[in-house]
Amino acid sequence: MDHDLVLEAFRQECGALSGAVAGLSEAAWNLPTRCTPWTVRDLLGHVAVVIDWLPAMLDAPAPDEAETSAVEYYRPDDRFSARTNAMRIALAQDRAAGPVDGAAFAEDFAATWRRCDRLCRTQAHARTVRTRHGDAMFLSEFLLTRVVEVAVHGLDLADALGREAWLTPAAGDAVTELLLGPEHAAAADRLGWSRPHFLRRATGREPLNEAEAAQIEQLGVRWIALG
Repeated sequence: MDHDLVLEAFRQECGALSGAVAGLSEAAWNLPTRCTPWTVRDLLGHVAVVIDWLPAMLDAPAPDEAETSAVEYYRPDDRFSARTNAMRIALAQDRAAGPVDGAAFAEDFAATWRRCDRLCRTQAHARTVRTRHGDAMFLSEFLLTRVVEVAVHGLDLADALGREAWLTPAAGDAVTELLLGPEHAAAADRLGWSRPHFLRRATGREPLNEAEAAQIEQLGVRWIALG
């Protein structure tokens, strides 16, 4: 996906998430989410952690060439094993436990994504990075996986809070393109579902009846592994 489009999707979706969690009550921060065992606070901690990998990756030497796409990044290997998931849960909870109250935590998240956004905007379009899992990727491809994290977990947070989804069109289109490929993304609209509705179904967040499952399969969705 185009480097500038991914950067803009990242900026817009992170900004929407920041706005959504600003001013949450302490009770709201402690609501459960579908991402057991995380609360709303823990889940935002996870999103902060996965964004905050970027500064160290950009400080490290760039790989000679990219070898992994955003779709391939979500392959179901050890990165989604029980051991890695346990580490993922602990890192999120540790991050969430840092700030004293919800307002400070929301500000910490905003500062985190804005810093990463600034750093990414100074990079060349062909910049490569190496992920913590060892993947050599174009920065734009890795950043697309961060858009997936912010957008999809944004749906999880909206549902936990009982709110309408705040998914931005830029992020919704970016994630849909990852799931269906650039030549098929527009086909999702012919289902008559909203983007949040489609993404919930295509990422296993809402059950599919037989007819809906057939529709999804006909689109050729790329089923990605998510922790």
